[in-house]
Amino acid sequence: MRILVTDPLAKEGIERLRDEEGFEVREAIGLNEEELIKLIPEYDGLIIRSGTKVTKRVMDAAVNLKVIGRAGTGLDNVDIEAATKKGIIVMNTPEGNTVSAAEHAISMMLALSRNIPQANASIKKGEWNRKKFMGSEVYGKTLGIIGLGRIGSEVAKRAQGLKMKIVAYDPFVSKEKAEELGITLLELDQLLPQVDYLTLHVPLTPQTKNLIGEREISLMKRGARIINCARGGIINEDALYQALKEGKIKGAALDVFEKGKPFDSPLLELDSVILTPHLGASTEEAQKRVATDIALQVIDALKNGKIRNAVNLPFISPQLEKKIGPYLSLSEKMGNLGAQLIEGHPKEVKITYRGELANFEVAPLTVAFIKGMLSFVLPETVNYVNALVFAEERGIRITEVKTSDGEGFRNLIAAAILTDKGKKKIGGTIFEGKIPHIVRIDAYSLDFIPQGDLLICSNVDKPGAVGKIGTILGRYQINISGLRMGRRAPGGKNVSVYSLDSSPPSEAIRDLLKIKEVLTVKLVRL
Repeated sequence: MRILVTDPLAKEGIERLRDEEGFEVREAIGLNEEELIKLIPEYDGLIIRSGTKVTKRVMDAAVNLKVIGRAGTGLDNVDIEAATKKGIIVMNTPEGNTVSAAEHAISMMLALSRNIPQANASIKKGEWNRKKFMGSEVYGKTLGIIGLGRIGSEVAKRAQGLKMKIVAYDPFVSKEKAEELGITLLELDQLLPQVDYLTLHVPLTPQTKNLIGEREISLMKRGARIINCARGGIINEDALYQALKEGKIKGAALDVFEKGKPFDSPLLELDSVILTPHLGASTEEAQKRVATDIALQVIDALKNGKIRNAVNLPFISPQLEKKIGPYLSLSEKMGNLGAQLIEGHPKEVKITYRGELANFEVAPLTVAFIKGMLSFVLPETVNYVNALVFAEERGIRITEVKTSDGEGFRNLIAAAILTDKGKKKIGGTIFEGKIPHIVRIDAYSLDFIPQGDLLICSNVDKPGAVGKIGTILGRYQINISGLRMGRRAPGGKNVSVYSLDSSPPSEAIRDLLKIKEVLTVKLVRL
């Protein structure tokens, strides 16, 4: 087996690969796309970090490639869809840097509280000004954590050791599970006014981009501090800069930035800001761990057929794949759609497999649904191996039901997500042998392909309602490429799904909600 390593990898990982009988390893660091395209046909495995971009063109040239291993978590630099179509397994190491990232967030909070970088710079200038660097204790203060995944939970444990009060916002953690951890779970607008420190531990998605902006900062108490060691873009840096200048926010500690490198950011002007160059995973222990982990995962995949931490392919037999293969993508899309439509914290997922599907092993479909659902909040972390574990950690119960009654379809996956605020039902099937379709939302029958930007509205079924929605979208230059509707009775409530050529801004969503016939509006990205 030939393995190509194109980003710096700790020597422990390289040595582990070279020690494996039958493996040949080449390190070629810093390849551009054309250079990688020339080399990749020779290799069975590719190991990368964040520097190498594995594009569709690279996939097309990868005639022997079976596995791509990312030493770390982020996979923004890999075209996962292209890899999946080629049958190339993409895997990462989601747990390798958990402790390091959590410790860095705590370090940033303490440095922010005691003005350590500023005081260090001052004394090196020959100054001795103790009053200027008067700090604050974290003891007894309230820490708000956005995102209670692996890293957020580890931050909470360490902050509890500092005798801080912990409150958190995570739409996919049950209140019961949070209470087990000694954490009070709140809605975001409830959390923000309470916190003395706010730390972010969510991925960057369309839903979390600018999650903390001008409105959210206005809800925070004067003198609060903000820490972001997650992803750049979660905080609106212009809004943060203004709040820091006005003294609304006392200080900020950032390890990640909107533009990658913040050298043209006005935040550099402010003494109240601490900046580090994305050091969350930059410890010797984390780098050794992810290098060794990915080496072992690639060896297991190529030599033993054992798949761990795959983000794009569940491991099922070829015989079963022929029977249920197309439904894997459908089930994952249904889970992702459901996550974007629900209100409240999910408590239970019940999936009913109807028709001919009832005759097969459906566990991989259930895993795919849960992966899709949790990918909405954990896109870089959840995979086919750990999806059920993450669901259990969040207190989400999962049940499967099989029945030969297809309710008018040859096969139907009917899912119900129960939350603390209600229930959301979704039904899906496959048409033309491979194309996924959503055919039900709650009690409404409709038919649309789950892909791209979708606007899902519920409204009173009155003449002119659809026209008003179209007029507002047109005002914002948003073209409607398709429309599907479902209703139960004339003049009642209906559900309409608009396929869009581009994503509408938040202002457009607010304007749509002002239409008197419109009851709800959800922007979904699949």
